[in-house]
Amino acid sequence: MKDAFLIQIDHAEGSLQRLVGLIERRGFYIADMSVSDAGAFREVHIAVRERDAGRCIHALGRQIDKLIGIRRVATNASAVDHQGVSVCPA
Repeated sequence: MKDAFLIQIDHAEGSLQRLVGLIERRGFYIADMSVSDAGAFREVHIAVRERDAGRCIHALGRQIDKLIGIRRVATNASAVDHQGVSVCPA
């Protein structure tokens, strides 16, 4: 399954490299990626696929959010329980 992220990231040296490296190290393939300049930051639209069923898109989103220079992370992933809390397979 493909999931997409919209990420706002600073114009810092190596910021895109850190983002791509994290995604690949966490067991996801990058299916599509586009970067646009949004003034003070970049907007990165990125579609990812998990390498196997044990990968959790919500955990990846939280890990991306912890990277230096990340301003905002939004995902289209729909695996959310009835209380709005993201769920990952055990």
